[in-house]
Amino acid sequence: MKKPIAKAAVGGLRAKRVVALVDASGVRTPLYQQVLDALRGEILKGLFPVGSQLPTEEALTARFGVSRNTVREALRHLREGGLIASRQGAGTTVCGPGAAPGYVQEIDSISDLIQYAASIRYQVDRSEPIAADKLLVAQIGGSVGQKWLRIEGLRFADGNAVPLCRTVVYVHADYAGVGRLVGRRKSAIYELIEDLYAEKIGDVEQTFRAYVAPAVVARDLEVESGTVVVEIKRVYRTTSKKIAEVAVNQFAFNRFTFAMRLRRAL
Repeated sequence: MKKPIAKAAVGGLRAKRVVALVDASGVRTPLYQQVLDALRGEILKGLFPVGSQLPTEEALTARFGVSRNTVREALRHLREGGLIASRQGAGTTVCGPGAAPGYVQEIDSISDLIQYAASIRYQVDRSEPIAADKLLVAQIGGSVGQKWLRIEGLRFADGNAVPLCRTVVYVHADYAGVGRLVGRRKSAIYELIEDLYAEKIGDVEQTFRAYVAPAVVARDLEVESGTVVVEIKRVYRTTSKKIAEVAVNQFAFNRFTFAMRLRRAL
């Protein structure tokens, strides 16, 4: 049986000096797990209300008497459980129970993408015209020197402060006028292209791949470096086979499930 940890009042909360605990079967409880259990319990009890800020890593390190790496590991598990969200320069915010960032997307047709766009908030961080180089052509098609509008941002499921995915969209220069509406309307970008330019999207090609997240992707998705991400690339073509849009969506592997139904041709 584990012995209780000695406690002392610090900053309105009782400070815990975590120590190496061993249960009756001889299994050692990791230090980060003790910190994790303490913080999770305080969040669930309402000691840290939803929307409030957790203490800084430095403050938690002092409070529990552990290393900063131990605190970071505990916070990582809280983020993955949807209880907290961290943004650079904004600290760590409590999301509360039931706010896990998992998301299931079911798509049977192009029209289902409209419902997806309507249920997901797209926070645009950057939008700029670019000319394609060889690397971009290899990724999205087209030709070297072709003009695109590049839109970069994060998508959030309703009620979640943790990003669902990182999305980079390339819109053909002929349709770049949609850029001023992206993020302001709950519409799929391809739908805006159809509305503004009287075009019709005839098909969408989807490609899936998994890889270790680059540093910038890990930072934006608030995951540890080395985390695997799932990338879904969608190429939208008009009925005349012209590429109108390419969307590259990067999801943390444990935040997203894609469901697709296949029907037998009659």
